[in-house]
Amino acid sequence: MKRLVVAPLAMAMVLPSLAGAEAPATDAPRKFTAERVFDLEYARDPQISPDGRTIVYARTSMDRMTDRMVGEIWSLDVRSGAHRPLITGKGSISSPRWSPSGDRLLYLGSEGGKPQLRVLYRDSGRSFSLAFLTEGPGAPVWSPDGKSIAFSMFTPSKPATYAKPPSAPEGAKWNEPVRIFDDLPFRFDGAGYFKEGATHVYVVSAEGGTPRQITDGDVDYDSPAWLGNDTLLVVGNPAEDRDLDPIENEIHAVALSDLSMRALTSRDGPDYDPQVSPDGRHIAFRGYDDKRLSYQATELYVMDADGSNVRLLSDGLDRSIGDIAWRGKQLVAEVEVDGDIQLVEFALDGTRKTLFGGIGGTSFGRPYMQGSYSVAGDGTVAFTANSADRPAEVGVWQGGRSRVLTALNDDVLPHLDMANIEELQVPSSHDGKQIEAWVALPHGFKADASYPMVLEIHGGPFTMYGPSFAAEIQRYAAEGYVVVYVNPRGSTGYGEAFSQLIDRNYPGNDYDDLMSVVDTVIGKQYVDPKRLFVTGGSGGGILTAWIVGKTDRFAAAASVKPVINWQTMALAGDIGAYVVRHWIRANPWEDRDAYWRVSPLSLVANVKTPTMLMVGEEDWRTPTWEAEQFYTALKLRQVDTVLVRVPGSPHYIASRPSRLIAKTDNIMGWFAKYDPKRTGDAADRD
Repeated sequence: MKRLVVAPLAMAMVLPSLAGAEAPATDAPRKFTAERVFDLEYARDPQISPDGRTIVYARTSMDRMTDRMVGEIWSLDVRSGAHRPLITGKGSISSPRWSPSGDRLLYLGSEGGKPQLRVLYRDSGRSFSLAFLTEGPGAPVWSPDGKSIAFSMFTPSKPATYAKPPSAPEGAKWNEPVRIFDDLPFRFDGAGYFKEGATHVYVVSAEGGTPRQITDGDVDYDSPAWLGNDTLLVVGNPAEDRDLDPIENEIHAVALSDLSMRALTSRDGPDYDPQVSPDGRHIAFRGYDDKRLSYQATELYVMDADGSNVRLLSDGLDRSIGDIAWRGKQLVAEVEVDGDIQLVEFALDGTRKTLFGGIGGTSFGRPYMQGSYSVAGDGTVAFTANSADRPAEVGVWQGGRSRVLTALNDDVLPHLDMANIEELQVPSSHDGKQIEAWVALPHGFKADASYPMVLEIHGGPFTMYGPSFAAEIQRYAAEGYVVVYVNPRGSTGYGEAFSQLIDRNYPGNDYDDLMSVVDTVIGKQYVDPKRLFVTGGSGGGILTAWIVGKTDRFAAAASVKPVINWQTMALAGDIGAYVVRHWIRANPWEDRDAYWRVSPLSLVANVKTPTMLMVGEEDWRTPTWEAEQFYTALKLRQVDTVLVRVPGSPHYIASRPSRLIAKTDNIMGWFAKYDPKRTGDAADRD
């Protein structure tokens, strides 16, 4: 998987000097430089065989020539640790899924740019394509008897039109036909402007053939799960006002005999992720009763196969439920707990116990706690193993203990000088609530109050950072920065009440939490208080713009893909209906003050800090005009600012390696310009 071909990066970058003292030339080979991201690999989506003997996973790396993250399927023998490639080739290969008997492997391939569902036979090692598909398939799942495969796929329909255009003369070069939209939303981040159509569920024979469409109409249906061999569970919202209630979903049962559909859930709130018990008697699912708040913890429920006798299993847990699966007669679920992802087992009588923690490692760019797992028939669990000093490895839990089976980066990371990660617990100056944070200390660090500091703020805002490997954090540390990252109020993993502290008050007292952590780091003599810098993306970009409107203590700032004006976000972002219904809970034209008081643009008259704005040119979550409003306002006020637009990028700027590099290195270039201890003192830049 390691790529040895050297190619120039796809984007020009502002290359910074070392943030601290110049390192000796002999140290350069041990530095975590920008291009090191092409040398790293990580594990995704580990799937353990039904007999618990073999794990397959997507071994992911960064291809220098295509500037893409690519994957191959590798296998691991659980007992011996034997590790070998299983499915390789051009394009990215992902989503391996074992057949019920373990004799075959289903996976997604994209060779030649055409999406494919493929099946590999273990005995022969031969694979074939199940069907020719013109759209990308998703969520593939085997039937219990192994004879069929269900999957979801976008299904185009005839576009709307209000006029019949005349025919162009032969050879004429007319403009493309107009595109008419009549849905809300009409575009989405990562997908762009929608084509007319909907996502539907299909079934195809495991021996290949023509897929049969199971759902139809203009309602999206997804997340298929088998209830026996003749019924499919699907998730969708057929309500007439579904565009105005974007979180609402119900679980439906579709009989394959006549495609009749009946709803198994009906409450006001999302119901999704159905998982059928091995004996077919129960359906577990996730959801909650919608109270129209900006955040609610996801709960775990179970019901009988006919939709009756619904029981709440996570009552009193006060943590949000992640991916769920059956482990024999009991359920397991990922649960975020204080900066860690734990696997918790739930019995049907409501009792529960924690099996193990340390799931994560797949975020790669920033230290979000993200990971996955799967369960074998004997109860053995395969999972992505989290670590502060390396990306995700494959782990296995059996017999009550965990062990890591891979060492994907032992050819690289032991030969580099990496940052050490230190945890902090800090009381907030606002109300004394305990705030968890981490500090990445550069190699050779000494607490002498001389280092520059980067405060890196997470997005969401309802997400969670943790002690997980992050290329961006390591990159800043490699240039001599002490990097501070925090879970301020609103972060998940600390209880629903902690997350709801920012309901209709974001950004708000997060500022106090973050400044309390900064003050603590200064008090430990880690950093020079004149060399403070701040950055963050999405929700972190909002808070960065808010911070520079509240204080001048930072030498420079970089606000990445922020919301600057909640009114334009509500009316032009891809989740506008959610912002109106759950976030602000008012229409912009009815309560302008509710939007304005939490908009960073309201504080722009206070800003003196040199501020970079960065956004992807195809970002529809926080569109370009959000950053551009702040940029223009700062220019009008003659505050030093620069606008960085990332060509082709959606909201997830780090989705391509060169974008990740350009993001961090342009930010550091901006910070270096305003570092008072660089050659050319602060006074020289006026």
